[in-house]
Amino acid sequence: MWAWALLPVFLAVFGIIGMWAVFAIAVFNNTVNITEEVPFISTCGSYNPQSCLFSQICNICSVLAGLVLGFISSIGISILGNFQQSIVMGAHLLGVFLTFFLGLAYFWVQAWLSYHSLLSHDRKWVVPVRVILCSLCTCLIICIFVLYNTGFRSEAAICEWALVMCFFAFFAIFAAEFRHIDCHKLTVQNNERKSTSYANGVWAIQEIH
Repeated sequence: MWAWALLPVFLAVFGIIGMWAVFAIAVFNNTVNITEEVPFISTCGSYNPQSCLFSQICNICSVLAGLVLGFISSIGISILGNFQQSIVMGAHLLGVFLTFFLGLAYFWVQAWLSYHSLLSHDRKWVVPVRVILCSLCTCLIICIFVLYNTGFRSEAAICEWALVMCFFAFFAIFAAEFRHIDCHKLTVQNNERKSTSYANGVWAIQEIH
Protein backbone atom coordinates (compact mmCIF):
# COMPACT_ATOMS: atom_id res chain seq x y z
CA MET A 1 0.00 0.00 0.00
CA TRP A 2 1.63 3.19 -1.21
CA ALA A 3 0.22 5.26 1.68
CA TRP A 4 2.72 3.59 4.06
CA ALA A 5 5.48 5.35 2.13
CA LEU A 6 4.25 8.64 3.57
CA LEU A 7 5.29 7.63 7.11
CA PRO A 8 9.10 7.95 6.69
CA VAL A 9 8.63 10.98 4.44
CA PHE A 10 6.50 12.67 7.10
CA LEU A 11 9.15 11.86 9.72
CA ALA A 12 11.84 13.53 7.62
CA VAL A 13 9.80 16.62 6.77
CA PHE A 14 8.52 17.06 10.33
CA GLY A 15 11.98 16.64 11.83
CA ILE A 16 13.70 19.05 9.45
CA ILE A 17 11.05 21.75 9.87
CA GLY A 18 11.04 21.23 13.65
CA MET A 19 14.81 21.54 14.05
CA TRP A 20 14.98 24.74 12.02
CA ALA A 21 11.99 26.13 13.92
CA VAL A 22 13.88 25.61 17.19
CA PHE A 23 16.90 27.36 15.66
CA ALA A 24 14.75 30.30 14.50
CA ILE A 25 13.17 30.75 17.94
CA ALA A 26 16.57 30.57 19.65
CA VAL A 27 17.93 33.27 17.34
CA PHE A 28 14.80 35.43 17.65
CA ASN A 29 14.86 35.55 21.46
CA ASN A 30 18.66 36.02 21.55
CA THR A 31 19.31 32.73 23.32
CA VAL A 32 22.10 32.14 20.81
CA ASN A 33 24.24 34.65 18.97
CA ILE A 34 25.02 33.53 15.44
CA THR A 35 27.40 36.46 14.93
CA GLU A 36 29.79 34.94 17.47
CA GLU A 37 29.53 31.27 16.47
CA VAL A 38 27.15 28.80 14.88
CA PRO A 39 25.23 27.11 17.71
CA PHE A 40 24.87 23.36 18.10
CA ILE A 41 21.36 21.95 17.84
CA SER A 42 21.46 20.98 21.51
CA THR A 43 22.44 24.53 22.45
CA CYS A 44 19.45 25.93 20.58
CA GLY A 45 17.15 23.53 22.41
CA SER A 46 18.59 23.98 25.90
CA TYR A 47 16.70 27.09 26.99
CA ASN A 48 13.07 28.11 27.28
CA PRO A 49 10.79 28.50 25.44
CA GLN A 50 12.32 26.58 22.52
CA SER A 51 13.43 23.74 24.82
CA CYS A 52 9.78 22.73 25.19
CA LEU A 53 9.34 22.61 21.42
CA PHE A 54 12.65 20.78 21.01
CA SER A 55 11.63 18.09 23.50
CA GLN A 56 8.23 17.62 21.88
CA ILE A 57 9.73 17.38 18.40
CA CYS A 58 12.23 14.78 19.60
CA ASN A 59 9.48 12.77 21.30
CA ILE A 60 7.34 12.69 18.16
CA CYS A 61 10.35 11.85 15.99
CA SER A 62 11.25 9.11 18.46
CA VAL A 63 7.84 7.48 18.08
CA LEU A 64 7.94 7.74 14.29
CA ALA A 65 11.54 6.52 14.15
CA GLY A 66 10.55 3.56 16.31
CA LEU A 67 8.00 2.59 13.67
CA VAL A 68 10.46 3.04 10.82
CA LEU A 69 13.65 1.75 12.49
CA GLY A 70 14.07 0.13 15.86
CA PHE A 71 13.83 0.83 19.57
CA ILE A 72 17.44 1.57 20.55
CA SER A 73 18.18 4.38 18.12
CA SER A 74 14.74 5.94 18.47
CA ILE A 75 14.90 6.01 22.29
CA GLY A 76 18.16 7.91 21.92
CA ILE A 77 16.29 10.70 20.13
CA SER A 78 13.91 10.98 23.06
CA ILE A 79 16.75 11.01 25.61
CA LEU A 80 18.77 13.75 23.93
CA GLY A 81 15.63 15.83 23.48
CA ASN A 82 14.41 15.60 27.07
CA PHE A 83 17.78 15.79 28.86
CA GLN A 84 19.25 19.10 27.73
CA GLN A 85 23.02 19.49 27.78
CA SER A 86 22.80 22.48 30.13
CA ILE A 87 21.01 20.36 32.77
CA VAL A 88 22.08 16.70 32.54
CA MET A 89 25.07 16.42 30.23
CA GLY A 90 25.71 12.71 30.88
CA ALA A 91 22.21 11.60 29.89
CA HIS A 92 22.29 13.95 26.91
CA LEU A 93 25.54 12.43 25.65
CA LEU A 94 24.05 8.95 26.07
CA GLY A 95 21.18 9.99 23.84
CA VAL A 96 23.64 11.38 21.30
CA PHE A 97 25.55 8.09 21.28
CA LEU A 98 22.42 5.98 20.84
CA THR A 99 21.07 8.25 18.12
CA PHE A 100 24.10 8.92 15.98
CA PHE A 101 26.53 6.04 16.53
CA LEU A 102 24.06 3.16 16.76
CA GLY A 103 21.80 4.88 14.25
CA LEU A 104 24.66 5.13 11.75
CA ALA A 105 25.58 1.48 12.33
CA TYR A 106 21.96 0.55 11.60
CA PHE A 107 22.03 2.66 8.42
CA TRP A 108 25.12 0.86 7.15
CA VAL A 109 23.45 -2.50 7.81
CA GLN A 110 20.34 -1.27 6.05
CA ALA A 111 22.38 -0.18 3.02
CA TRP A 112 23.95 -3.65 2.84
CA LEU A 113 20.56 -5.35 3.18
CA SER A 114 19.11 -3.11 0.48
CA TYR A 115 21.73 -4.33 -1.98
CA HIS A 116 20.86 -7.97 -1.33
CA SER A 117 17.12 -7.88 -0.81
CA LEU A 118 15.53 -4.79 -2.38
CA LEU A 119 13.59 -5.13 -5.62
CA SER A 120 15.77 -4.49 -8.66
CA HIS A 121 14.00 -1.35 -9.89
CA ASP A 122 14.38 0.27 -6.45
CA ARG A 123 17.91 -1.00 -5.85
CA LYS A 124 19.28 0.97 -8.81
CA TRP A 125 18.84 4.28 -7.01
CA VAL A 126 18.23 3.41 -3.34
CA VAL A 127 21.50 1.57 -2.70
CA PRO A 128 23.83 4.26 -4.17
CA VAL A 129 21.98 7.03 -2.33
CA ARG A 130 22.15 5.15 0.97
CA VAL A 131 25.84 4.39 0.58
CA ILE A 132 26.54 8.06 -0.20
CA LEU A 133 24.53 9.23 2.81
CA CYS A 134 26.17 6.68 5.13
CA SER A 135 29.63 7.69 3.92
CA LEU A 136 28.78 11.37 4.34
CA CYS A 137 27.40 10.78 7.85
CA THR A 138 30.53 8.86 8.84
CA CYS A 139 32.76 11.69 7.62
CA LEU A 140 30.62 14.29 9.37
CA ILE A 141 30.77 12.47 12.72
CA ILE A 142 34.55 12.30 12.48
CA CYS A 143 34.72 15.98 11.52
CA ILE A 144 32.52 16.97 14.47
CA PHE A 145 34.86 15.38 17.00
CA VAL A 146 38.05 16.60 15.33
CA LEU A 147 36.81 20.17 14.88
CA TYR A 148 35.26 20.38 18.35
CA ASN A 149 38.38 19.12 20.10
CA THR A 150 40.61 21.51 18.15
CA GLY A 151 38.57 24.58 19.05
CA PHE A 152 36.59 25.03 15.82
CA ARG A 153 33.17 25.00 17.45
CA SER A 154 31.28 26.81 14.69
CA GLU A 155 32.59 24.44 12.04
CA ALA A 156 31.73 21.47 14.27
CA ALA A 157 28.21 22.84 14.74
CA ILE A 158 27.76 23.20 10.97
CA CYS A 159 28.79 19.56 10.57
CA GLU A 160 26.26 18.57 13.24
CA TRP A 161 23.45 20.36 11.43
CA ALA A 162 24.48 18.69 8.17
CA LEU A 163 24.61 15.30 9.92
CA VAL A 164 21.07 15.64 11.25
CA MET A 165 19.78 16.68 7.83
CA CYS A 166 21.44 13.60 6.29
CA PHE A 167 19.82 11.40 8.93
CA PHE A 168 16.39 12.76 8.09
CA ALA A 169 17.10 12.27 4.38
CA PHE A 170 17.96 8.64 5.11
CA PHE A 171 14.69 8.25 6.99
CA ALA A 172 12.78 9.51 3.95
CA ILE A 173 14.34 6.88 1.69
CA PHE A 174 12.63 4.14 3.71
CA ALA A 175 9.59 5.05 1.63
CA ALA A 176 11.08 2.69 -0.99
CA GLU A 177 10.38 -0.28 1.32
CA PHE A 178 7.24 1.03 2.96
CA ARG A 179 5.38 1.45 -0.32
CA HIS A 180 5.54 -2.32 -0.79
CA ILE A 181 3.73 -3.02 2.49
CA ASP A 182 0.38 -4.64 1.79
CA CYS A 183 -2.57 -5.39 4.03
CA HIS A 184 -4.90 -8.36 3.89
CA LYS A 185 -8.48 -8.47 5.04
CA LEU A 186 -9.67 -11.18 7.42
CA THR A 187 -13.33 -12.04 6.90
CA VAL A 188 -15.20 -13.95 9.62
CA GLN A 189 -18.83 -15.06 9.41
CA ASN A 190 -20.76 -16.42 12.38
CA ASN A 191 -22.35 -19.64 11.04
CA GLU A 192 -23.02 -23.00 12.67
CA ARG A 193 -21.44 -25.07 9.90
CA LYS A 194 -18.51 -23.50 8.13
CA SER A 195 -15.64 -24.37 5.85
CA THR A 196 -12.47 -22.34 5.54
CA SER A 197 -10.46 -21.63 2.43
CA TYR A 198 -7.42 -19.51 1.62
CA ALA A 199 -7.09 -17.64 -1.65
CA ASN A 200 -5.22 -14.51 -2.73
CA GLY A 201 -3.90 -13.87 0.77
CA VAL A 202 -7.39 -13.84 2.42
CA TRP A 203 -8.87 -16.40 4.78
CA ALA A 204 -12.54 -16.87 3.93
CA ILE A 205 -15.10 -18.75 6.03
CA GLN A 206 -18.14 -20.01 4.13
CA GLU A 207 -21.34 -21.67 5.28
CA ILE A 208 -21.98 -25.27 4.23
CA HIS A 209 -25.57 -26.01 3.14
